Amino acid sequence: MKKITKEVYLQWYEDMLFWRKFEDKLAAVYIQQKVRGFLHLYNGQEAVLAGSLHAMDMEKDRMITAYRNHVQPIGLGVDPKRVMAELYGKVTGTSKGMGGSMHIFSKEHRFYGGHGIVGGQIPLGAGLAFADKYFERDAVTLCYMGDGAVRQGSLHETFNLAMLWQLPVVFICENNGYAMGTSVARTSHSTEIWKLGLGYEMPCGPVDGMDPVTVAEEVYKAVDRARTGGGPTFLEMKTYRYRGHSMSDAQHYRTKEEVEEYKKIDPITQVLDVIKDKRYATDEEIAAIDKRVKDRVKECEKFAEKSDFPPVEQLYETVYEQEDYPFLSHKL
Repeated sequence: MKKITKEVYLQWYEDMLFWRKFEDKLAAVYIQQKVRGFLHLYNGQEAVLAGSLHAMDMEKDRMITAYRNHVQPIGLGVDPKRVMAELYGKVTGTSKGMGGSMHIFSKEHRFYGGHGIVGGQIPLGAGLAFADKYFERDAVTLCYMGDGAVRQGSLHETFNLAMLWQLPVVFICENNGYAMGTSVARTSHSTEIWKLGLGYEMPCGPVDGMDPVTVAEEVYKAVDRARTGGGPTFLEMKTYRYRGHSMSDAQHYRTKEEVEEYKKIDPITQVLDVIKDKRYATDEEIAAIDKRVKDRVKECEKFAEKSDFPPVEQLYETVYEQEDYPFLSHKL
């Protein structure tokens, strides 16, 4: 694994802070009804992505996740202005404004969604890995899911085939404690989700999902195992989200005190503390990072605001691959 240096810590801080502030802006414009539909925010879980990206080969590895999917493509290199424009429903978005919050995609950057069906991405992640193994492409797929998705039958079917075929895939459960508004303890006999891998003799284990260093180390081991023919791994990232399941979540199932307790181990604060303790940056340099992040978020908002909505014609041009689709009739 690449060393975790001063430069890595500074990049982690700037990236995670940008992801947090980017989504804070989305929350603000959602209230103004500039972003509509569902909006699931990643606040608190940033260490999982930061550590994973450090462990990946950014030139060939793939990523697929559920509907909490705004910052992952940004981490992989997608222009954040286009991500925000997609949430605004604008033609300059990643899917020309037709995917919205839950369906961000970028084939160019090997990000395959963004899936609104709970657990729907799990077999697809295995499918990506199967294709890479079939075509001998030496790539690994990281397939993420929430703690609620592990109760889906498709997970067990996928785990069985992934082990049977020794697919180059890393399954990662981001366990933030609640499946929508229901705690893991109320929906699962075993609260140690990682143990689901044991039934398939799949390498598995729990990981501190609030620490990017630990995440990077464990994901790298799993990625290396997959790349060298060792098959899949299942990791349970124990993390926490500071906002509700979505913007419409009143969060009656947990106390404000619980949220504040978890904020004491905020991954962004943890990284900043290391930067300060090891004197990786002065107060002025940290302030410059903060300003750069703030300016980038404003730039994204301005781009989304000024972009056009898709023309009506696009509705017919992008749905069907076949231009003379026989059952399509419309008047523009």
